[in-house]
Amino acid sequence: MGRVIELKTAVPGPASDALMARRARAVPRGVPSVTPLAVIQADGAVLTDADGNRLIDFAGGIGVVNVGHRNPRVVAAVRAQLDHFAHVCFPVVSYEPYIALAERLNAVTPGTHDKRTVLVNSGAEAIENAVKIARAHTGRQAVVCFEHAFHGRTNLAMAMTSKVRPYKTGFGPFAPEIYRLPYPYCYRCSAGRTADGSCCLASPERFAQLFAAIVDPAAVAAIVIELELGEGGFVPAPPEYVRALSAFAQANGIVLVADEIQTGFGRTGAMFACEHYELVPDMIVTAKSLAGGLPLAAVTGRAEIMESPVAGGLGGTYGGNPLACAAALAVLDVMAEDMVVERAAALGARIKRRFCSWADTDAGIGDVRGLGAMVAMEFVQDRTTKAPDNARVSRIVTAALSRGLILLSAGTYGNVIRVLVPLTAPDAVVDEGLDVMAEALSASRLAPH
Repeated sequence: MGRVIELKTAVPGPASDALMARRARAVPRGVPSVTPLAVIQADGAVLTDADGNRLIDFAGGIGVVNVGHRNPRVVAAVRAQLDHFAHVCFPVVSYEPYIALAERLNAVTPGTHDKRTVLVNSGAEAIENAVKIARAHTGRQAVVCFEHAFHGRTNLAMAMTSKVRPYKTGFGPFAPEIYRLPYPYCYRCSAGRTADGSCCLASPERFAQLFAAIVDPAAVAAIVIELELGEGGFVPAPPEYVRALSAFAQANGIVLVADEIQTGFGRTGAMFACEHYELVPDMIVTAKSLAGGLPLAAVTGRAEIMESPVAGGLGGTYGGNPLACAAALAVLDVMAEDMVVERAAALGARIKRRFCSWADTDAGIGDVRGLGAMVAMEFVQDRTTKAPDNARVSRIVTAALSRGLILLSAGTYGNVIRVLVPLTAPDAVVDEGLDVMAEALSASRLAPH
């Protein structure tokens, strides 16, 4: 395979500049623009911009295209469904693609218990529906989430999201009855690990102490957790913490909800992150890569919990759109037939090796972490104070883009570089992207603070 990156103009070029100028006149500034590019084509793990530049995509639509941009089987499935109908509204008349996808999700998610699935449009909508279902089931109102969490931009999901700027700035008041626990972010925990090396938060006594200060467990409908933080910086929860949390939830009649919006569908080297923890959540929320680029999300859970809302209490005009359902069924086929989960595990090991080799010689890399291909580096000004170095991350992202690689930052402090490359990207493409990252790291060290 020849070189993938092909820059015909400076990035961005005049055609991208022209489209971005039109954007500025038509779209409000509140909609972010992470790069100054305007894309006209996407295939596999490669984007082509309006000036004909070809760039490697390590963002993957923010974790949406795990099976690659325009996967041929996904495209074919959508075209075939379009020959029948594009929309009829599932609450009005039922159709097979919705039912078939619900059956597949009931089967593929962890646990052998009886399950039900409801389909909606987005991750935030799925989170809100999971909370509604938990409240209906328990008769309780309170919801517990975590520091550094990101659950969406609608009012309830925004209240559950931790990072203030830009997600919450100027948008209050927020939904009530939301309570927050510290996330087991061991790299930044001042207490450090216990004598046996386990997480200092991972004990029933510690959970009892935390809840005593914030909310009565008997009032809590749901605990919602990302098993590896997404926007919060790709921090995996320690297994002992997840075990203790699950036991606490079960002992107190609290519905445990796994937010697998970014971790789901192979990204972590397992179909779902909860499989790394041998966790069977009461509900699991999925979205992003579920439909290979079409808007679709799901809440899958125990039948007795999912059946709690009254008839008409769940649904929506576009939820479970037939085109998106057809795409999702094709995504699941591709993942099984092409062994995408196994590919993600190998890909993650390949990326992490390079990251660790850089950390050996670059004191600005404070931590390398992640499950499977959901891998990140956290940048610090020095390893003793661990002061976040978001300025360097900005320089790395800029330097990478100028060389033809699209990167995303993350983390509450904006000091994390994360990788969300399509899991189907060939090794040669991934290696070329990593070579560019190495160049960007070197350039960012030479740049003045």
